[in-house]
This record gives sequence, structure tokens and C-alpha cells, in this order.
Amino acid sequence: MIRQLTPSEVEQYIKDDSVRPHLSAKFRTTSGRQVWGLFEDQYAIEHEPFDKPSAIICVAFAYEAPTDEQELERYSDVKNPNIFGPLIQSNAVFYTVWSYEPGAGREIVNTLAAHILNTRKEIERWVTLSPLTVMAERFHTKNGAVLHSVHDTCQVFDYTSRVTSEQEA
Repeated sequence: MIRQLTPSEVEQYIKDDSVRPHLSAKFRTTSGRQVWGLFEDQYAIEHEPFDKPSAIICVAFAYEAPTDEQELERYSDVKNPNIFGPLIQSNAVFYTVWSYEPGAGREIVNTLAAHILNTRKEIERWVTLSPLTVMAERFHTKNGAVLHSVHDTCQVFDYTSRVTSEQEA
């Protein structure tokens, strides 16, 4: 099961983020940004899930696909003024994920993408803001993403076709 983490929980776990440990809990949990944890459901034994997540993912809802952290902040800022009126945050941007168990990273990406698809009808695109590493490239291409673009500090992978085709199936 996934659930949105509280700011105090985020504060507790961000030290384990190997991609963006410098981003504060406040950054991750305000202005169009959320942090989710994947928990193993132990309902057969207990009524509460395990206290520690098996994976964590950070997502921003943005009106454009960002090419770096500064654009991530600007494009997900719900208070960002626009002379044409409110901008629609139609992009779900997964900008960091880490796991404590093998396979949990993939599971949280897939589970959160499906949750967003079912609960946020305005989202039309699912992308990542990933580091420029072979590991990130392998992870995303192995999980069905398409490389969209490469920039100075990040690369963007697009999951839209995969997410929407799974929903249609």
C-alpha cells in the first residue's frame, strides 16, 4: 500500500535519498509537491502497516516537464503568477526515488503512477527528472520509459505511453 508521508516523516527519511538529499522536507511537501511511501500491508498479522517504508518517491505536479531542479521548483509552484490565469499542472514529475528492498523502487513508481491516473484527471503526462547516470537510464528503460531529453544536470524519461496503455488494458 502507498500513502502520502507527513513532513516529519519526510524529514526522517531524506538522509537516505542518494539522488537529491539536499532538497529539504519543506521543498518536497509544499507547492505542488508530495512524498509517498510504499508500505507492506500486514493486515493478516496486525492492523497497522510496517512502520518503515520499503520505498519512497517524490513527485511534483507541474505545468511543464522540467529540465533541472530550478524549473522543477518554478513549474510546480501553485502560486506562480500567470497573466493568462491559473496554469494546469498536467505533468506528474517523479524526481527522486529510493528503496530499502529489492524491487520496491519499481513497485512504488508503478503504484503511484496508477494512483495518480485514477485520482488526478488533469494529469496527462508522467515524466522523471533523473540524474545523468547509467543506473538511472537502465532503471527507467527497463521499466518501460522512453528517454525524452538530456540536459546539463538531468535527463527526462517519459512514462506516459506505458501508464496510459496499462490503464486501457
